Amino acid sequence: MRSVADELRRQTHADLMARTPGDRISVALALGDADVEILARYRGISLSAARDIIARQRQMGRVRSACHESLLR
Repeated sequence: MRSVADELRRQTHADLMARTPGDRISVALALGDADVEILARYRGISLSAARDIIARQRQMGRVRSACHESLLR
């Protein structure tokens, strides 16, 4: 038996696959912008500060790369 969530997931996937690659990128970027706005409103901070928080969270837990470090010097 299919759940409502399964059907919604299937329909969302079908809608996205019907779009052009450029449209899919636009959707992804719009979702990211919406996340930044939600975080900024929730915390009462600027959009720039919210982007900084998200960037720092992405880096947490990543292993430093010796190759990347040498390129930064």
